[in-house]
Amino acid sequence: MKGMKSIIWILLAVFFGQAAMAQDDISPERKMAIDSLALEKVRDLSKYISIVGNKETPWSEANRVIDRTLELFTEEAQMGVSTLNQKEVKYYGIRTYLERLMALNYDKVTIEWFNIEYISDLELQPDGRYVGVITIYQRFEGRSGDKLKYIDTTKKDITVYVERKQTQIGGRIIGFWDVLLGDIRVVETMP
Repeated sequence: MKGMKSIIWILLAVFFGQAAMAQDDISPERKMAIDSLALEKVRDLSKYISIVGNKETPWSEANRVIDRTLELFTEEAQMGVSTLNQKEVKYYGIRTYLERLMALNYDKVTIEWFNIEYISDLELQPDGRYVGVITIYQRFEGRSGDKLKYIDTTKKDITVYVERKQTQIGGRIIGFWDVLLGDIRVVETMP
């Protein structure tokens, strides 16, 4: 009898666990909204990187933008950095990457992102989050005076995490899907 109760409890737990997971399934309409939000966050990141890298941006404004940028990412996210001069890709925490970008020894830095697109569909992970990948191309130019000192184009993959969160509004608990960016990996660096 004791063994039968254990089996019933296990079956009930599995049933209710699957029912709870089914509530978190993303409908096609919701997926389109999430994809749109993810792409919007990547575009925001592109804009923030351009502002931080721009040598005409005041220091206080660049630091404010760095704080805004960090809100887009998971805590442990890293940015890959490459150059044509070295095969090794270096990875930095997002704040460190942005601070290094501010300190680059060029008179003018121009960073543009283009061909931003999803390359993988969102896939459910064991922890309940969905994960996808967005690919971008980044064109970097560094100038000293009127001379072009360095230029490259880098293909990068951005990990996107989608997870269910809750907030309280007017005493009610509201569930919503949130999108955070993860690691940005260098795929290829070209002249």
